[in-house]
Amino acid sequence: MTKPYRLGVLHGDGIGPEIVPATVAIMDAALQAAGVEPFEWTELPLGAAAIESHGAHTPQETLDALATVDGWLLGPHDSAAYPQPFRSQLNPSGTIRKHFGLYANIRPAKAFPGGNAVVPGTDLVIVRENTEGFYADRNTFAGTGEYMPTPDVAVAMGIITRAATERIARTAFELALQRDKRVTIVHKANVLRLTTGLFRDVCREVAAKYPEVTVDDFHIDAMTVHLVRRADKFDVIVTENMFGDILSDLAGEIAGSLGIAPSVNSSDIHAMAQAAHGSAPDIAGQDVANPIAMIQSGAMLLEWLAGKHDDPRLRDAAARVEAGVTATVVGGTSTRDLGGTASCSGFTQAVVTAIENA
Repeated sequence: MTKPYRLGVLHGDGIGPEIVPATVAIMDAALQAAGVEPFEWTELPLGAAAIESHGAHTPQETLDALATVDGWLLGPHDSAAYPQPFRSQLNPSGTIRKHFGLYANIRPAKAFPGGNAVVPGTDLVIVRENTEGFYADRNTFAGTGEYMPTPDVAVAMGIITRAATERIARTAFELALQRDKRVTIVHKANVLRLTTGLFRDVCREVAAKYPEVTVDDFHIDAMTVHLVRRADKFDVIVTENMFGDILSDLAGEIAGSLGIAPSVNSSDIHAMAQAAHGSAPDIAGQDVANPIAMIQSGAMLLEWLAGKHDDPRLRDAAARVEAGVTATVVGGTSTRDLGGTASCSGFTQAVVTAIENA
């Protein structure tokens, strides 16, 4: 690029104002070490603070600004604590994902060496279709897929389309080519024969174009058992929206803690880094939050930008972030959810130091 990369920063709620700045500091250190000119960071209003200042949890000016940057960091939101009518609206994350068509939610689960993983050696990625499925608040163009024809009857629609399934399947198989060349399709076609049956079958059709990739499939209920017993045997898992959300939380805990579970939400032209966990309001402001999930999400955004702009320096910076986090944890510095005593700010400084001294 001929000009510096520009990234948006949305702190969000709860622990967001702690873990997002931590991520910015670590990304800055990695960029400097990799010889990349500093990013231009643009802070934008979102969440409870935006309700106070702009009368909306995701102001239009935020959406307009995000359309002009190269990517952005989204902190967690605490939409359950918003006053009405904001609490009943599509939450900030869902609003942004739907507005920008961020169809691919990539959620790795990787255990740290010597960590407290339920299944040591876990190193998998869940590829979650992000625009339809059984998420009724974002699977339609207008309105929602959930409604009540009478006060005593509630109905939810699960929507699966060939086009969206082909798109996410290609994402999963392309990712598998960069890893161990194994894809697992997760569905519930024994009961939801038409909807998740279509998802399974279309994924199988796409698989035929990737003969070098080994493919299997499991029902969602069986998959939870397989993850608990042998998460280390899986590579890339592709599934619909709700199943992917549930499995990725489970996989994060299996790898050691939901606090280390990162993700990136992307389309072909936009990408958003977002930790898989929530806003943890019970520990907000105490400097005890684990920033790893947000930090690793930032590294994933660097990887995505490297691919989009054919800039290997950004891939180098992403590798430096990941190496710095791993070296810090393996070296005995971690937050309390991983069995350590480090504060959020202390852990952040330790990672910056590890990157600078590498």
